[in-house]
Amino acid sequence: MATPCAASDGNCEDHRVSPETPAAEPPAPVPPAVPQPPPGPPRRPARTLRFGALTALVMGLLGVPLGLLWAALAPATPVIKSAPGQAVYGQAQPEQPIAADGWFSLLGLGFGVLAALVVWLVLRHYRGPVGLVVVVTGGLAAALVAWQVGRRIGLGGYERLLEGAPDGTRLAKPADLRAGGIEMVLGVLPVPHGNLLLPAFGAAVAYTLLAGWSRWPSLRPEPEPDPAWFVPPAGFPGGVARPPLDHPGGPVPPSAGHPGGTVGYLGGTAQPPVSSESAAPWPAPPAAPAPPAPGAAEPPRG
Repeated sequence: MATPCAASDGNCEDHRVSPETPAAEPPAPVPPAVPQPPPGPPRRPARTLRFGALTALVMGLLGVPLGLLWAALAPATPVIKSAPGQAVYGQAQPEQPIAADGWFSLLGLGFGVLAALVVWLVLRHYRGPVGLVVVVTGGLAAALVAWQVGRRIGLGGYERLLEGAPDGTRLAKPADLRAGGIEMVLGVLPVPHGNLLLPAFGAAVAYTLLAGWSRWPSLRPEPEPDPAWFVPPAGFPGGVARPPLDHPGGPVPPSAGHPGGTVGYLGGTAQPPVSSESAAPWPAPPAAPAPPAPGAAEPPRG
C-alpha cells in the first residue's frame, strides 16, 4: 500500500530520509557567560586627596610616641665640658652615638612596615599609587617628628649644665642622630638624608610587596564568583549543562551528540546517536609477494 505524500509541494522524494543517511551532528553547546561583578563606585579626586592628607597627618602624629620610645631606648653619651657651651667625648671611641642611630633605624623601619600594613587593610578602596604616596609621605613625616621629639628629651637640662657647670664636669648628652639629618640644598631647600628615610623606605617596600601578592588585579576586594560556574560545560568529560542566565529554573532540554555526557538540568541525559547502517568491515591488507625458489633463473634485465 502506497504511503500518502504529506509534503505541501507534492515532491515526496525530497523529503524522505534514507535509513543509510548518517544522523546530523548537533551544534556544539555554548557555555553560558560568567556574570561580571558590577563596577565599583567612581573615585572622587577631592575625597581621595582628603583621605590621603588625613592619613599622612595621622602617621606624622604617630611620630611623637615613636620619638619617645627612641629616647627611652637610646643611651645618653657621656661628655666632659671643655669650655663654655662646648664639650668633648668622655671616651676615645664612644658606642652610645652608634647605638642611638641603630635604635632609630630599627624603630623607623618597623614603623614603616606596620604603617603600610595598616593602610593596606583599612583603606582598601584607595589601594594603588595613591596608597603608596600616602605611606611614603606619612613615613617621612613620622621620621622627622620622631627625631625632633626624641632629641629634645632632656636637651634643655643638658644645655643649662653646659653653660653653668665648671670646666671638666662630666655630663650626659641626650641621644641624637649622626647618620641622618636635614641638609639644605642651594641654601633654601631642606632635604632629609640618612636613616631619616628608613620609615618611608620600609613603608614603600612593604606596600609594594602587598600589591604584588594581591589576588585581585585592581588591588581592591572583588565579589567571589559562584563555584557552580566552574563546572565544565556540556560536551566535555563530566560536563553538566547549565541553564542560561535568564532561565527561570526549569529543566533544560537534553541535546544529542555527546556520548556519555550528562547534558540535562535536573537529571536529564542525552542518548548517543543511533544509525541503522551496519559498520563495514575493514579491507584486508594485500599479501606480500612470495620469495623466489632456490635455483630459479633470474628474469632478464633491461
